[in-house]
Amino acid sequence: MAKKEEILKIVSTKLRHILHLANLDYECLQELRIRVHEPLIITYGGMEHFVSDNGQLVELASQAYQITTMDVKETLAYISSYSLYAYEDEIRKGFITVVGGHRVGLAGKVVLEKEYVKSVKSISFINIRISHEKKGCGEFVIPYIFDQGKLCHTLIISPPGCGKTTLLRDVIRLISNGSKEHQGLTVGVVDERSEIGACYQGVPQNDVGIRTDILDCCPKAEGMLMMIRSMSPSVIAVDEIGKREDIEAIAYVMNCGCQMLATIHGSSIEDIRNKPVLRKLVEERWFKRFIILSADPMPGNVLMIFDEHGSVLFDGKNALSKGA
Repeated sequence: MAKKEEILKIVSTKLRHILHLANLDYECLQELRIRVHEPLIITYGGMEHFVSDNGQLVELASQAYQITTMDVKETLAYISSYSLYAYEDEIRKGFITVVGGHRVGLAGKVVLEKEYVKSVKSISFINIRISHEKKGCGEFVIPYIFDQGKLCHTLIISPPGCGKTTLLRDVIRLISNGSKEHQGLTVGVVDERSEIGACYQGVPQNDVGIRTDILDCCPKAEGMLMMIRSMSPSVIAVDEIGKREDIEAIAYVMNCGCQMLATIHGSSIEDIRNKPVLRKLVEERWFKRFIILSADPMPGNVLMIFDEHGSVLFDGKNALSKGA
């Protein structure tokens, strides 16, 4: 099913009509923001736009279509197949993954039970994040993360919105499938936020390779240990590490002889070194490869690649200047 059809079928009838009139390229559509009594907003081609009731992209909020309570209720009904109760576990975590791997973030009144989130009621805010696979984007980095035929522990460092999850997903696919240069490896993915495989009813909507197993919506630290115990992976992959328990689990994975692929928020190795919980990752040289991403000139740009000693293996700035 095409992205357009996947998105249009989960929004209200009115929003469906507006988006149909807008005649968007859904490969460029990134987010659809639905907030009750607020203007319809999309992120399109990396920029935020208001959308009018006749499908025009407009500059002023006052010119945009105003979301109604019915729009929210009807969209929730389509997203949950008319049964929000069936998605109670997902809603508690703040999102639902739908057909196509698109992630629907939800916000409203949080109901607590013994300081834990029990449910989210009166949902009034919806963020539909359109899933985009970019197959082949990881091919460039593959030669840099293998050393003498062996995959290196690799950490992808990136500010938000610079394509770290997209790159990680494609690297997983390439490693899992294998190539003439490298034999395919069994990869265990702990997909805490359901963004790598984007599983819908247990089935990955994104291509993560033929030798990949996924623990969906599972906390990273617990999931890494579960994968080691149950699935005998050669590689463990996780997105957005940062907690102390994540670091402890990574140490266990590495001590078990399993290779590690991970991402983290940051703009440089110094960023990681300056965070007390994460400092040892750099100072004790746990990871053998560091890939730094930036959004210039576009998201997913590989800025630098270092080894564990800080030696530069690839300098994107020099490569760009030479190309110019």
